[in-house]
Amino acid sequence: MHNQIFETALGVTSPWFVQGVDFDAAKKTLTIRVDFAAGSRFAHPTAAGLHPVHDTQVKRYRHLNFFQHECYLEVRTPRVKLPEGRVVLVEPDWAGKLSGFTLLFEALVLALAQQMPFAAVARTVGESWHRVHAICARYVELAVAAADLSETTALAIDETSYRRGHNYLTVAADADERKVVFATEGRDAETIERLAEHLTEHQATPEQISSVSIDMSPAFIKGVADHLPNARITFDKFHVIVHASAAVDKTRRLEQKTDPDLKGLRWALLKDRDRLPESQRADLDALIAQVTTKRTACAWAYREQLREILERRQINVVRTLLAQWCTNVMRSKVEPMKEVARLIRNHFDGIVAWTQTRQTNGFLEALNGLFQTAKRKARGYTRFATMRTVLFLIARKLDFARINPHAA
Repeated sequence: MHNQIFETALGVTSPWFVQGVDFDAAKKTLTIRVDFAAGSRFAHPTAAGLHPVHDTQVKRYRHLNFFQHECYLEVRTPRVKLPEGRVVLVEPDWAGKLSGFTLLFEALVLALAQQMPFAAVARTVGESWHRVHAICARYVELAVAAADLSETTALAIDETSYRRGHNYLTVAADADERKVVFATEGRDAETIERLAEHLTEHQATPEQISSVSIDMSPAFIKGVADHLPNARITFDKFHVIVHASAAVDKTRRLEQKTDPDLKGLRWALLKDRDRLPESQRADLDALIAQVTTKRTACAWAYREQLREILERRQINVVRTLLAQWCTNVMRSKVEPMKEVARLIRNHFDGIVAWTQTRQTNGFLEALNGLFQTAKRKARGYTRFATMRTVLFLIARKLDFARINPHAA
């Protein structure tokens, strides 16, 4: 009777049945022995029909815990003889994608790994770090390999560091679906070439990409021009404003050497005025009132003007105002902001394109923050393959349910 209860709980159906159960209280393990009915024939994906059993192997699968006890399925697994004479193993439907686990156990590991470092998952489920990582890497590879990019027309591309020193990986995402579709080592033009090859391997073509959002990296610009020939490049507003904010801070540091009143104003100048506490807002307003005499106040005003221009949606208006802004800055005495004006002039069309496309890398920047947090929690990762697996898990956009119905 208790065997039938376990059959029902496990979803074991004919020709499989639970042959017996062994409980070891000392080792805190439960082993469920599974067999198949004599005379059974089994299907195999490489040959049509049902095939006779040639011999068997006993395989052991880690399953979900039974209360606080580790649970294993010990299965007498058939090897069948195919019509051409080959003998192949036929694993049961509940066998996982990695040898030695059930689909349910792998689904649990995947769910935990999207919330916790691999080491913490390993402690929770009682397996080694390497086995947990192997499960996650296997599912990521299967899901990425099965991805269909035939409808992808807009990409967001960004870089992130994955190790101390100059160790970077480049990440590409479907800008409309906001899901990561590609990751590779490096941040040079060759990464875009590898991205183009990846598109070709997944029912897409480089020519179908009509829009790409990138930072102002010369390598990315060259890579897109060479390998995504129909893509219109967009430099989103936020990257431009980051450069302008850096110029404001540089101006403050230079002017502070002769004007001690600027000390303590760094964050008031860098943050949005509406988000400042009342005391900092008053200090900022006092500085802005001296816009004609303090270069830091002038730099702040230029940045705010730039922000307002890039908020507009009429491309001809933006083009005219942005060109005039650059002219005004170049005539000023705010040297750090002149560097921003030169940058804008050198990337003018891509910055103006933001007015129409409104395509941004913001969600990739947020993903990068989660990625760096995960890396710190895990006390760092050293291998690119591991970082790629972690990145796709954090993004949480892969369809694991197509591989494992329990991983929906």
